[in-house]
Amino acid sequence: MRRKVLQSISMKIAPGEVVLLTGPSGCGKTTLLTLIGALRTVEEGDLTVFGNQLRGSDRQTRQHLRRHIGMIFQGHNLLRCLTAEQNVQMGADLINGLSYRVRRDQSREWLRAVGLEDHMAKLPHDLSGGQKQRVAIARALAAKPRLLLADEPTAALDSGTGREVVDLLKKLAIEQSCAVLMVTHDSRILDVADRILQMEDGRLAPSFE
Repeated sequence: MRRKVLQSISMKIAPGEVVLLTGPSGCGKTTLLTLIGALRTVEEGDLTVFGNQLRGSDRQTRQHLRRHIGMIFQGHNLLRCLTAEQNVQMGADLINGLSYRVRRDQSREWLRAVGLEDHMAKLPHDLSGGQKQRVAIARALAAKPRLLLADEPTAALDSGTGREVVDLLKKLAIEQSCAVLMVTHDSRILDVADRILQMEDGRLAPSFE
């Protein structure tokens, strides 16, 4: 039995804009992020990201698009056999024309920025949940994305670190003209938003559209 998860969603996010998406669990927020990130197939409707129509798009188009999108999801998705530094360097590897040394140095810079300067050589199983989340954030930022999709990026972080992370995302948005769409239930970070959208039952609440 098929169920329509999202209905009549329409939004535009400008370069440099930070948009927070809120709403109850199960209302479709994560599904929307995975569709925008070209991780799911669009079955109905139109979805355009950087001028690319994703409905009916081929694999090559989706792969090319993902090179310009940073993704931070709750599962971290770190490679267990790689150190924190090597995981982050996977993000920098998406940037064309950089030498190994530059990519390595950028990876270390982002790990310092998220407070993991002393954990660069550790494997994921030696890191706490919050530290893994910060590695995932650093990896997404290392790719210098045009769009950053973040699903509860502060969920595993204490209040101080969470604030540092969202301030870093805000700085990225401004300095690199990167659009940020962040799903959150964290009321402590709402002030970072340029706009707040609320989703209910697969729709954006009318007052927020």
